[in-house]
Amino acid sequence: MNKLLPKHLYSTLIFLLLFGFAQPASAFYAWQGEESEAELRGFISGSGIGLTNPDNTLFYNRKNISGLSASGRLMLDVSSDRFSLEAHAQQGYVPLVLQTGGARFANLTGVERSDLLDWSFDSKQSHLILDRLNVQFSTESLNIKVGRQPVNLGVTNYFTPNDFFAPFAAQAFFRAYKPGVDAVRADIQMGELAQLSLITVLGYSTSSLSDNGWSNRPDSARHAYLARASRFIGDFEFALLAGSVRKNIVIGGDIQGELFEWLGIRAEGHVVVPDQAGLQRKIEIAVGIEHRWENSLSLRAEQFHHGAGASSTSAYALGGASQSLYLAKNYSAVGASYEFTPLFTGDVTTIYNWLDQSALVALYGLYSLTDESELAISGTLSTGKKTPAATIQSEFGLYAGSVSIEYRAYF
Repeated sequence: MNKLLPKHLYSTLIFLLLFGFAQPASAFYAWQGEESEAELRGFISGSGIGLTNPDNTLFYNRKNISGLSASGRLMLDVSSDRFSLEAHAQQGYVPLVLQTGGARFANLTGVERSDLLDWSFDSKQSHLILDRLNVQFSTESLNIKVGRQPVNLGVTNYFTPNDFFAPFAAQAFFRAYKPGVDAVRADIQMGELAQLSLITVLGYSTSSLSDNGWSNRPDSARHAYLARASRFIGDFEFALLAGSVRKNIVIGGDIQGELFEWLGIRAEGHVVVPDQAGLQRKIEIAVGIEHRWENSLSLRAEQFHHGAGASSTSAYALGGASQSLYLAKNYSAVGASYEFTPLFTGDVTTIYNWLDQSALVALYGLYSLTDESELAISGTLSTGKKTPAATIQSEFGLYAGSVSIEYRAYF
């Protein structure tokens, strides 16, 4: 066997070769009967990534890192009169050195969901995952979905404090497939302009012996039970949110809409009432504005108050399964996108930490090769005080610089 390629990477490479160059504009398999239909679609990607870490041998074991990764996703949708089924199978290969980024304290725990539908090979470099597997019952006024599914209650672009389950980082540009969690969701229409959503998401305890870092038995202490009631009033949607997440009470809401048919406004947040005695309540809130001009230029800005964040750099802490994406209390993000040509779009996002004055700049370019394939080039730059030893002087000063190129195809 060729030692340059892990054996479980061969299946992904064959998948890329078979489908990466000739894709039809629609699903590669579709069937339709009198009262039911089925569709099988696919997505593949291959990327090359390079990282340059800060000069800190305590946090990083390597300065420069590069590698290749590949991923394939098969998507099955079956529907009848009132029932439907959704299944996504994802096969991926990411070298461990890219998963950790060379960080000595990297947390390789994946999305919090049962380990039963995750199989790893090559020392956890290759994963076969059932990312979505759910059934749905629908009527005009009721929709019930049971099984592994993406759950997103956020409305803002960057920080999304109300997205409790596998949120994207603010600098993430490709968000086509949000990871699924094990959940039951019921959406009840309360008239034409109002809706009530009832959501239960299963939680799991960590397990170092499992393939994804979580056990296969639900842990009641980590379950989430949420209710969201929303209503449109004029050009705005208002929503109230209440429930329990990992035994902590959360009460909040969100608003989104357009002011004067020109300025988009989004806001979301909640108050966390800890279950444990002696802990203070925390406020998480993000507010953003946006506008898109006729020439395709879009500008966005958001302010985030992260109540659970640290008030000083000496209180920064890394690691932990429930660790937030952010360390400090207050952040700002500004972003812009522009369509340079009908085939090429560029994006930039800058995130600023007000506590330690560090910043992260993320750049992204997307070129459409065909109707079904695209090439993405991205990179990140960071500024901030460099960490000389064990203490963290700045959050983004500890981030690596990166560049990547990725080919994607849909079929």
